[in-house]
Amino acid sequence: MSAAEPQDAAQTPRVAEVFLAFLRQGLTAFGGPVAHLGYFRREFVERRGWLTEAAFADLLGLAQFLPGPASSQLGMAIGLRRAGYAGMFAAWIGFTLPAAVAMIVLAYLTPQLSQTWGEGWIHGLKVAAAAVVLQALIAMARRLAADPLRAGMAIGAAAGVLIARGSESVPQIFALCAGGLFGLAWLRDLPWEPPQDDPATHAVPPSISAAAITAFAVLLMVLPFAASLLQAPLVGLASVFYRTGALVFGGGHVVLPLLEREIVGRSWLDQDTFLAGYGAVQALPGPLFSFAGFVGAAQVYAPAGWVGGVVAILAIFAPSLLLVVGLLPFWDRLKRYPQARGVLAGVNAVVVGLLAAALWHPVLTSTVQRAADWALVAAAWVFLSIAKLPPWLVVIGFATATGVLTRMPI
Repeated sequence: MSAAEPQDAAQTPRVAEVFLAFLRQGLTAFGGPVAHLGYFRREFVERRGWLTEAAFADLLGLAQFLPGPASSQLGMAIGLRRAGYAGMFAAWIGFTLPAAVAMIVLAYLTPQLSQTWGEGWIHGLKVAAAAVVLQALIAMARRLAADPLRAGMAIGAAAGVLIARGSESVPQIFALCAGGLFGLAWLRDLPWEPPQDDPATHAVPPSISAAAITAFAVLLMVLPFAASLLQAPLVGLASVFYRTGALVFGGGHVVLPLLEREIVGRSWLDQDTFLAGYGAVQALPGPLFSFAGFVGAAQVYAPAGWVGGVVAILAIFAPSLLLVVGLLPFWDRLKRYPQARGVLAGVNAVVVGLLAAALWHPVLTSTVQRAADWALVAAAWVFLSIAKLPPWLVVIGFATATGVLTRMPI
């Protein structure tokens, strides 16, 4: 049954099957985006047999090509292939729901936890976040900026963003555009192994695809004007998170620099709480983009609480849902153009620089207050990268340890 066929009674059990399968992943898939891809392959290729290896590789290539969270987009594409459009939504909801609910609840609990534990637990979360970002930066640099040209692009992007510190996210957007142009000019001939094709992965009609791409572009352009014209805080909140979801290349960790400029830069949320939420999401299974639920529920610009959290979650994932549907029919042709691969390589190199800039500011500049904090960050990185402890254990351990230590009498 193709993704283009209408949903009917016979397909309803399949949609429920997709939801439950991805809900299980949302409850158990710890370890971040790279680990999620391994979980998905084991579950949907080896265990359930929903996809062939060729189909999985094809959909993974699409997910890594698009902006947004690769693991969530892969899940959407698997759900789309398995049970049509309802299956795509079922996969997204099942995978996202546990972490999103947990992050919104944490936004409610943060003031009470601060009163009970003091600021020590927040400091531990920030230390863990710094170590996680450092680990992600090293892994991404090895993969996406491995040669001198791309390394230079990454360094230039990091320096430019740190020097500019312009309003909102303009420096990041400019850097991404410049990276795409550099890649188009000089990175078209990088070694590339095309994934095998599976025609069953391309079952969206061109009319539906065109409508999805149009909706993606219209929302990206119209939401900022609508927020300004209507003076509606929830529309403004949706605009910020939609724009972030549309521009995040490189995976969930890169959501940090874009959202920090948009949210903390506008004084919608203080930096300590922002980084504490980012540290906390590392301890959860499911997509890192669920961090949006915490920010939306904790910010002070629009209605906060669960309403703000739900709006932020819907807005940040909406570009991915539209792009998966919009580009799936064209993926066969698009992936074979060296120009497209060059643009992607350039953008990914710049993404490494953006993450490096975010590691310095706001992560380290906000976290390291004394010499001992450098040792804490280094220790957390050793636990993650050398000892290979799971991120959730490092996050909980450092938050608990610093929370207890700061309350002990000296």
